[in-house]
Amino acid sequence: MLSGELYNAFDEQLSKERLNTRLLLKQLNDSREDETEERSRILMDLLPHAGEGLWVQPPFYCDYGSNLIIGENVFFNFNCVVLDVMQVQIGDRTLLGPNVQVYTATHPLNHKERASGLEFAKPINIGADVWIGGSAVICPGVSIGDRSVIGAGSVVTKDLPADVFAAGNPCKEIRKLN
Repeated sequence: MLSGELYNAFDEQLSKERLNTRLLLKQLNDSREDETEERSRILMDLLPHAGEGLWVQPPFYCDYGSNLIIGENVFFNFNCVVLDVMQVQIGDRTLLGPNVQVYTATHPLNHKERASGLEFAKPINIGADVWIGGSAVICPGVSIGDRSVIGAGSVVTKDLPADVFAAGNPCKEIRKLN
């Protein structure tokens, strides 16, 4: 799975790992705002590769958690979904608006391969100081450069350089940022 090869998502080990993640997500999503120590404990178990100052506003959803490499002072607003079948790297001080969806998982285009139930993934790299507007979708294999801003509702299907404002469906560079 982590090598980008076709894999069976119903593999026994993967199913157990996802179940463990779902149990941690339930604890996180059921926690209260004033239970900061409990949330911190859950997040350390759920997202073991996260830097200091991580803020996750529940509800939050991911497949494994262990495939997220998160920098310092990263913020996830309400209802973010990260399908971290493969590595998702997020740089320091990056902000993800509400309902942002980050998908590494994908399926074969060939209908016979797809019917077999096998799937694969492509890694995602989001730079430092990036702001991703609400309800944006980040597709498999995409990289977003440092300090870029992604407009709300955008569907990012291709790499974007550093220091740009990009928006739309498909998302494209609108202008350079200073």
